[in-house]
Amino acid sequence: MDLDALAAARQAEWDRLDRLGRGGIRTGAEADELITRYQAASSDLATIRSTAGSTALGDRLTVLVARARLRFAGTPLNPLERIPEFFVLHLPAALYRLRWLTIAVAGAFLLVAVAYGVWAASSPQLIAALGSQADIDQYVEEDFVGYYSEHGEGPFAALVWTNNAWIAAQSVAFGISGLFVPWALLQNAQGIGLSGAMMGTHGHLDTFLLYLAPHGQLELYSLFVAMAGGLAIFWSWIAPGPRTRGASLAAAGRSLFTVTIGLAISLLVSGLIEGIVTRQEWPWWIKIGIGSVALLGFLGYQWILGRRAHLAGQTGDLDEFEAGARQLTAG
Repeated sequence: MDLDALAAARQAEWDRLDRLGRGGIRTGAEADELITRYQAASSDLATIRSTAGSTALGDRLTVLVARARLRFAGTPLNPLERIPEFFVLHLPAALYRLRWLTIAVAGAFLLVAVAYGVWAASSPQLIAALGSQADIDQYVEEDFVGYYSEHGEGPFAALVWTNNAWIAAQSVAFGISGLFVPWALLQNAQGIGLSGAMMGTHGHLDTFLLYLAPHGQLELYSLFVAMAGGLAIFWSWIAPGPRTRGASLAAAGRSLFTVTIGLAISLLVSGLIEGIVTRQEWPWWIKIGIGSVALLGFLGYQWILGRRAHLAGQTGDLDEFEAGARQLTAG
């Protein structure tokens, strides 16, 4: 290929592309011209690279094409610059959407836990079926309290955090089935109810509640939010509204799965409280107060900051450009 001949034939077109790419667009016709000349220059660049390899002319044309592309495609946003926006707008808006469903999940959990606890406490046969008398005595007198101090503070906090974060992620991800969340709720509520019944029938209900209160407030509420997110994703394809089921599910998945990031942080806090605070020889009002402050902070983030983000039009979903093209629907 004669590069000099190509440059002479295309120079005027490339110069025009250069002017448009530098900001010389004032009308719609010039914007259309930019696209047309960009496509032609891209074709020329491909021809040069395929026949002559790396050349000074090709490098110059690469700069022109890249500058033109930035004019109509825009510059990509720095992910680090989106972090404040995510935590101030997107995440609280997504949490705010789940507020009432979270309360409903919490109510169902407490109802099941109390029902199992009362049933087990009034049925010695059920308590006996949970294990031998020696095993139950060991659990009540030593293991329940010893659980909070049998490992070092750091490893125990990490163990609790990863376990709870995994449950939360599963609740959101597998909530689409409509079966995982009710199963997880029943299983966890049953465990707490039976544990409380064993402690209560042996005169240690106060110990059960005191050791659960510091970390359990934020931990349980975070898991309730995760279950609410899973149910919301399930409902998005059961009742998609004016959108197609696929579009509704995609929007719910994008906006609500971000909730797992916030829950990972809240569960880290509850894990630190469980691993460090609960075992301390401090007055119980201090330890429970720390857990209460942590829960109130999360509630304020969800209900107050989330409401502000909601009123600003945020849903927790990606921006329209980032989410991709959407199919128009009636209604």
